[in-house]
Order: sequence, then structure tokens, then C-alpha cells
Amino acid sequence: MLLFQLPEDVLYHILSYLDCKTLSRLSQVSKAFCHIVSRDVVWKKIAKELLNTGITRYWTDIYPHILLKDRVKIAQNWYHGVCKRATPLKWKTKLLPWLQLDGDTLFLSQAAEIRAYPLRQDCRRIQRNPIKIYSGHQADVCRFVLTESHLISGGSDGKIMVHGRRSESPMKLFGHNQEVNCIDSKNELIISGSRDQTTQIWTLTSNCRRAVIPLYDRVWSVAINPALRLECVCSLGSGFRRGAGVLDMVFETPFHLFTCGYDTFIRLWDLRLSPHKNVMEWEEPHDSALYCMQTDGNHMIASGSSYYGVVRLWDKRRTECLQGEHILGEEDRPKNGTLRDSLFKRHSGQAMLTKTNRNTSLRQTTPKPPKSSPTNAHTMLQFFQLSSDPVSSPVYCLCFSCSHLYAALATALHSLDFRHNLNITISNGVQDMAVCTQDMAADCCLIIDGFLVLS
Repeated sequence: MLLFQLPEDVLYHILSYLDCKTLSRLSQVSKAFCHIVSRDVVWKKIAKELLNTGITRYWTDIYPHILLKDRVKIAQNWYHGVCKRATPLKWKTKLLPWLQLDGDTLFLSQAAEIRAYPLRQDCRRIQRNPIKIYSGHQADVCRFVLTESHLISGGSDGKIMVHGRRSESPMKLFGHNQEVNCIDSKNELIISGSRDQTTQIWTLTSNCRRAVIPLYDRVWSVAINPALRLECVCSLGSGFRRGAGVLDMVFETPFHLFTCGYDTFIRLWDLRLSPHKNVMEWEEPHDSALYCMQTDGNHMIASGSSYYGVVRLWDKRRTECLQGEHILGEEDRPKNGTLRDSLFKRHSGQAMLTKTNRNTSLRQTTPKPPKSSPTNAHTMLQFFQLSSDPVSSPVYCLCFSCSHLYAALATALHSLDFRHNLNITISNGVQDMAVCTQDMAADCCLIIDGFLVLS
């Protein structure tokens, strides 16, 4: 029996056991094989193990309109930190912006307005003229959330504005007597948190509050469980020092909650287990507060720090001790905001690949062991310093798609484009060698005794 005479589901199941390199070579055999290998079902198993491919832990596809083969290639750049930087928007006044990405539209809060910027289909660049402006606040917008039918925002004037995305008449909700720091919405439910030490529950069908939950401190972040559970069952964690507040939280599943904040940790909580101890944690190596984060629903976490506009990428599976990895310290930070590429580990020492504006060199380093958590030690994947200004700016908000990451700082919106191929120069002390990965077969790099080997 010929290979093409097999039933399609059997053939796809066989091909799903091949790796990227073998599939790439197989697609060059003939047009028929190229067509078969390009099917998403062939790449789904590989994509599940990579970063930000759109395949979640429950095998849901977030980006079904993009070929999975292309997303696997882009995932290699996410892992190795290969990207092109840009600053599509700038403003003169320092703000506390917030971002939301909805398909081909980027929503950005600037002072008392929220502007919707379309993304160009071909290059995903942001058009400078917004297609719509949402207003109504008398002071700065602190945070907003998008649903399929509404845009809901909370401002420092204490008001909540409910904008219909297809209508022009907003609804105002009054209840807080100080600024609304955070807000979330699912279905027709709205949760708001304020500096007035209360959390309030609303619905889209009424301008009257359903409930007021008094708390003992300012509320910086709220999140609605995807299962829409409203009961308050417990308080997470214990023994935190005063001031270790949570600034952002994300539900990845109805049982898995990620938090980050002033105590420099990203924590993963399993709500089915003990509420007094998190199941995993990642520590920011430079002791900076973490203002925001987002996950890909599978293996990757992106976080924004409070100093120098630093964005970090983490792999949740990396649980080996930090003693063997070199984390870029204060002295290694680029003076002009250039990208620092990934760290490659080998058995006989450390080889660090550092990219600057002019060239890239491979040099032997003796890393200092950074601090690790008392229970688990985790490894940071990448870090990107977005701001080149001498005055430090936090990353107030970030969001990403399968190919781009957008981060909002005090005076600019930055973007990282991960669709570009690796094009660097390697120096091993003997000769310079130009390396360019043009296909997936050359995306796997190993460091062996000071030499870069492409396999």
C-alpha cells in the first residue's frame, strides 16, 4: 500500500510524531507532501510544547486563522528572543496607560480617553489615527476591559463608563468615592475595585449596584473566575510583609490563578489545593515590582517591571535551579535600550550570546548565582529593556498576539515583532561566522565547547 493510500486521519497521526526538522525536509519532497505537511493537525503536537503558538493546555486553538506551521516558526523566535523593535506611538505628557488587544484593533487609554487603533493586516503596524475614541471621564482612565459588546472603564474620577462598541450612548455608574483602580467583566457581570477599600458588583442591564464588599485596604486588581463563581471562599497566601500588594491577576483556567505585584514575585495558585501556599513562583531577579503580566494559556508568561521599562518572558516548565544560569545584572543592561539575546547553557561553563547594535559576540562568562526562592527556583527566559531614557519608567501594561508584543510605558507605546529571522554574527575567538536561519530546520542551536552548531 502506498503512503498516500492511507486514510487521512492515519496519515496525519503518523506525521504528528515527526519533529520540526523532519517535517521541514519532508515538505520539500513533493507538492503533495508539502500540502499534507502544511495542515495544522500535523503540527499541533509540536506546537503544544512550544511558546505562544496559540495552542492552550486544553488543546484549544486561539489563532485558527493563522497556519500552525508558521506559528511554530515564530515560536522559535519567542524562545530565543529574536525580534524587531519599534515605537509606533509617543506622547509628551507622562501617563498611566492601559492596553487591550482585540483581533486587529489595539485599544489604548491616554489620559481621559480610550482610543482604538487599527493594525495593518500586512505588517501589523499601528495606524496613527484612531478609528474610534471613547470618552466620558473627567480625569484619567485607570483601567478598562473589553467584552464582545461593550468597553467598560474605570477612572480616577470614581466613575465607571459602560460604552457600547456598536452604539454611541454610554452608561455611567456611580458608587465609588475615590478612583477606580481596576475593573473586570464577563457576560453581563462587572466587578470594580477602588482606593476607597471596596469592591462593587454591577450588571450591564442596570445602573444600580448589586453588592458592595468592604475590604481593609486599597484594591489594585480584580478578576472574575471564568466559571463565574461569585462566592468568596478564602484569602490566598499568608505571612506576606506589609505593602506586598497584588497589582495584577490573571485566571488561566477556573482553578489556576496567576498574581504579581510589589513583592517582585509571580505566583501560581491552584484553587483546588490549600489556599495558604502557592504551587509555583517566579522571582523578578532585579527586585522590581511587577506591574502587569499575561500568559499564553500554556507555557509562557510575559511580565512588565517597575524600573527601566523591562519586559521579561518566562517558561513555566523551567524549574531547574538558578545556580547554573546567568541572569543579566545591572552592569549588563544596555545603555541604549538594545536587545539582549538568550542565554545558552553548556556542561563545561556558560556561553552567553549578547546582541548589540553593531555586532554579536559569544563570550565565556562566570555567572553570579542570583537569588532563588526558598521552595522552588525558576529560570527567566528573556528580558527586553524597552526604554532608553535616563528616567526610569514602569511597564504599565502589556499584551501580545502570536507574533507581536505591545507594551505601554509612561510616554510611549513599544512593540516587538517576532516574525523576523535570526541574523547575527558569532565570534568564537578564531573566526567570525554569519548565521541566518531561513527555515525551521536551522532554528535549533547548540553550544559545544565554544562553537555554535546548527542542527
